[in-house]
Amino acid sequence: MIFEQIATGGCQSYLIGCSETSGAALIDPELSQIDHYIALAARDGLRIRYLIDTHTHADHFTATKQLAQQLDVPVVMHRASSAPFVDMRIGDGEMIVVGKLRLQAFHTPGHTSDSMCLRVEDCLFTGDTLLIGATGRTDLPSGDPEALYDSLFNRLLRLDANLKVFPAHDYKGRQGSTIGQELATNPRLQTRERAAFVEMMRNLNLSMPTHVTEALRTNMSGGKSVAQLLAEAAACVPFMALEELKARLEAAEEDLIVLDVREREAYEAGHIPGARALPRGQLELRVNQELPDPTRRILTCCELGYVSTLAAATLRQMGFRHAVALDGGMKAWREASYAIRAGREP
Repeated sequence: MIFEQIATGGCQSYLIGCSETSGAALIDPELSQIDHYIALAARDGLRIRYLIDTHTHADHFTATKQLAQQLDVPVVMHRASSAPFVDMRIGDGEMIVVGKLRLQAFHTPGHTSDSMCLRVEDCLFTGDTLLIGATGRTDLPSGDPEALYDSLFNRLLRLDANLKVFPAHDYKGRQGSTIGQELATNPRLQTRERAAFVEMMRNLNLSMPTHVTEALRTNMSGGKSVAQLLAEAAACVPFMALEELKARLEAAEEDLIVLDVREREAYEAGHIPGARALPRGQLELRVNQELPDPTRRILTCCELGYVSTLAAATLRQMGFRHAVALDGGMKAWREASYAIRAGREP
């Protein structure tokens, strides 16, 4: 078996492939690593056949939907998943065939209701059900400490003690463990009486993951994250450097319109001299009145460069083919000590 482990912060993804047929499966892919996964598969001579999420993630954005569209391969999750973009829903004990490899699913609810683990040869991919030195939390949507107890003590921990454990997360740089090691050293697994374990899980008082609301929304619905929207906008928008804009303003180029898309208060507190104010929230409604000539070059700017990128992308979609965004935004403009004008333009 060809095996690649990819860490993204504390998130762990796994590319496993059949050395005889070159078929592969990608487990728990993270959105920011798409190009990395594809490059690894190509380097290893593998073709990704399945994209698998062990559960609905709450602390990062899954790449399964986007990769499925890009590679034209199915997304696999447990049948309890509500994600509409899942192509293959599997149940407890069922297998995914990847060349000579057999990936057997174990339904292990507790961290989430759709959690599952995958056994492949001597490896057990445990998602967030069993972590190295810990277990998945049960205080997020569909979490259940009673179900987690059963999944751990009545399912996973009864498997071969030599099975290698590969979780979906580890924040201490550890790459793997075994069932035996976890039974012996995992602090949470030393509480083996059901009521005590459930009480422990209900009183962990853990902090919420970063972006938990956005991650759950996108991973459950197949919607897009803010980062995705920004990346898509940036891919179709040219940018102008601060120095270039300063030079063009000093040359008094008549063809250039600087459009400040911040709210009125921010604009009046300080803006690029000559810039027009048109808040992003009003752009579509006022564009015909404010920008009657679609052939003009329009440069959008905001505080950090994010909203202006979205605004420039919208303008291009509406027919303003010469719309560009200011690289760095007003924050960078001020830090460069370039001219600022307060109040309204005459």
